[in-house]
Amino acid sequence: MESTGAVTNGRSGGTAAAADGARPAERPTAVRLEAADGIGRIVLDRPPVNALDRIAQAELEQVAHQAAARRDIRVVVLTGGERIFSAGGDIKEMAAMSHADMLHHAARLQAAFTAVADIPQPVVAAINGSALGGGCELALTADIRICAEDSRIGLPEIALGVIPGAGGTQRLPRLVGLARAKELILTGRAVSAHEALRIGLVDRVVPPGRVLAEAMAVARGFAQGPQFALRAAKAAVERGARSDLASGLEIEQALFAGLFATADRTTGMDSFVGDGPGRARFGTSGPDA
Repeated sequence: MESTGAVTNGRSGGTAAAADGARPAERPTAVRLEAADGIGRIVLDRPPVNALDRIAQAELEQVAHQAAARRDIRVVVLTGGERIFSAGGDIKEMAAMSHADMLHHAARLQAAFTAVADIPQPVVAAINGSALGGGCELALTADIRICAEDSRIGLPEIALGVIPGAGGTQRLPRLVGLARAKELILTGRAVSAHEALRIGLVDRVVPPGRVLAEAMAVARGFAQGPQFALRAAKAAVERGARSDLASGLEIEQALFAGLFATADRTTGMDSFVGDGPGRARFGTSGPDA
């Protein structure tokens, strides 16, 4: 699998981040992009808990933009490895930041997570172990979330005297509802995998050790699917959710009609008419190819 670091590849170094998010030469990459067979993998790799300091956030934003722009990537898997997804922000780093520091940095923090949410291809999160704080917020940027039976997911920022700052107060209510989101954010309570499934916070729960395999299986299905239609479906839902009903219907109408100019529509409908439903084999070129 091809691997591309946000700056260069390597292992994790110290915990102190440069104020602008630039990675010191002696510190290896904490977030990397791998790609093979139409599947991109954004891998968090900052042991021991994949804490997302300012450097890691800048790298996350960069690889998200790279994944979004690449024609050969048809779907993205977001993973933190076999043992932990992410324990969230680097608390030691944040404890040393002043009000002025955070006024400057808060927009960059949100921009990194928004870059993942804005990837036009389907994004599947493979959640092993804990996804807490910023780790949970990162999982919320995905379209599909698959977690292990022993995972715990939550937004514990209230216990630090702050609130989620990377989209948690906005994305969680849109996923699980206002009342349930308030309860989780106000208490800081982490939920088990099965409670997360019950409330709609995750989409599938699988045995530990099977999370990445399950996510990759889902990703392969998307990689073999109609790329124009998949992007249009994601865009219609995302843009429509931020609009009133009338505007959302206009978005859907334009995207639906636009697909009639694509090879996806021709392949899908010709296959249905000629061979019956579910037998279409879509091309491997991306929407910009």
